[in-house]
Amino acid sequence: MRSSACDGWQPIEREWKLTRRCCELLLEYGFEVHILTKSGLVLRDLDLFAGRKVQVGVTVTSLDDVLRAHWEPRGASVEERLGVLEAAGRLGLKTAIMFGPLLPWLSDSPDSLNAMFQRTADLQVEVVWVDALNPRPRVWPAVAELPRATYPNLLEPYRQMLFEPAARARYLQELGQRVQRAAERAFLQDRIVRCF
Repeated sequence: MRSSACDGWQPIEREWKLTRRCCELLLEYGFEVHILTKSGLVLRDLDLFAGRKVQVGVTVTSLDDVLRAHWEPRGASVEERLGVLEAAGRLGLKTAIMFGPLLPWLSDSPDSLNAMFQRTADLQVEVVWVDALNPRPRVWPAVAELPRATYPNLLEPYRQMLFEPAARARYLQELGQRVQRAAERAFLQDRIVRCF
């Protein structure tokens, strides 16, 4: 069972505990469980995962919590998410982080990437996925809200990067080079999986 489009630790999970029960069943029947969440609520379930075949991962778009709040206003803080990795690591669980989507010209600069990879190295995370902002059908209106409301000078560059093939190819090539340099600087080049 795999889902990368919906977080299993939605606020209602605090009350219903359906995701916890699903994980219990999967583990009971010998499945590995790989978690990717933006919620600190997963900390509640670490007791269930300790000593089992579980990988705990979090998604981080930026280490800048102000930017995170603009992009994901209902998501857990950056420090709370990184705290999930720290707690999981202390229990000996495998850990993963997804940098994604990296926000063009906001969280994809060399300084930002260096800081993200260094925090990841400090936490001794085993797997690092990196994803770019991708054009998805019918999501442009929602994506455009961030630059329109907060960074209006980026609205047109975002549109070009997402929908003009030459601009997108150039951006992704440059982003790939920046990601590789940051990973090498933090000695994590053998742990990254690029998703773009």
